[in-house]
Amino acid sequence: MHVSDEGANPTETEPDRGETVGGTTGTTPLSDVRARWKRVRERESTIIGLTIVGVALFPYLLVRAPVISELLQGYQKLASLILVWGIFAIGFDLLLGRTGLLSFGHAALWGTGAYAAGWLSANVVQSPLVIVGVAVLFTVVLSVVLGVLSLRRGGIYFAILTLAFAQMIYYMASAPLAFITGGDNGLTGVEIGPLLGSFDLGTELPSVAGTLLGTWRYAFIAAALVASVAAILRILNSPYGVVFRAIHGNERRAEFVGFNVRRYKLAAFVLSGTFAGLAGALFTVQGEYVPLASLYWTTSGEVVIMTVLGGVGTLIGPVIGAGIYLWVENVVSGGYPFDWIGPYWHLVLGLVFVIVVVLFPQGIWGVVEDGRAWITARLEER
Repeated sequence: MHVSDEGANPTETEPDRGETVGGTTGTTPLSDVRARWKRVRERESTIIGLTIVGVALFPYLLVRAPVISELLQGYQKLASLILVWGIFAIGFDLLLGRTGLLSFGHAALWGTGAYAAGWLSANVVQSPLVIVGVAVLFTVVLSVVLGVLSLRRGGIYFAILTLAFAQMIYYMASAPLAFITGGDNGLTGVEIGPLLGSFDLGTELPSVAGTLLGTWRYAFIAAALVASVAAILRILNSPYGVVFRAIHGNERRAEFVGFNVRRYKLAAFVLSGTFAGLAGALFTVQGEYVPLASLYWTTSGEVVIMTVLGGVGTLIGPVIGAGIYLWVENVVSGGYPFDWIGPYWHLVLGLVFVIVVVLFPQGIWGVVEDGRAWITARLEER
């Protein structure tokens, strides 16, 4: 390549990445494959597809797969319960991980969705789709009210306000509204009808679907999780998602460039509350009972632990955190082969949480992502 002396740029004498050097290209086939896979991996359709595969294999691995299920000691209802709390956690992370707002009152939204679904099924209609849909709408209204009132303050004051409102709703359900909620006994008499009028949620799916998924109830909840992941991906990749991240990064700067920060915070709170209400309604569908503890502040604390444990600001992390929390709560505490430590499952969970927070503040999924990035970097150096 001829380069004149005048205005010469030494970098022009170097071959481009696409030029041939000694009969070979500047990029290796392996790097091309990695680049293409990165583009494919980041597509919404790919993430949704991997989510479908994950929820399809999960109950089989947890409950029925030889050797693996014996090690995990899982059961069908636990698989459904993990997905329900997974929806709750990814919805909560939409608020905490994307806008930086810490709510200690999400139990009010989860519990409201659960009670609305339970009351409807016991008194009005038994269709799972109708029950869940109406319960979500009811929770959206409550989210708007609580969001408008709580977002008048920020930081720790916002967290305390959400906690206070949630506790007010808890005590109202405990005594003044006991004729609706069942008081300390919880809401009983919940009756969940067949899906689409034909499929009993408690029966097993036919053929291979039954081997993988188990029951229609799990399939219904799994479909809700996939839809939730798709919705959250669309939100995060929309202009709203960009503004959420800007607010999380620097709220004052986002306000200076012209964004109505309070309006976007309210949108994030309502969206997060929508997923909390959906999860609460599915909790009722899954257990056909609504305990009063659904509204208690410890429920808010549990979803915070799940989210931090799995990885704040990640999509799959909160689901993993929910799985670990519920596995310890239901399996480690349940006896064999954990007879010696079962009564101390809270201690086990606390130790796991402390270790993750101290050593891996980015959460479990963050460690996985860091490991993948490290391996990719080592491969590119070759």
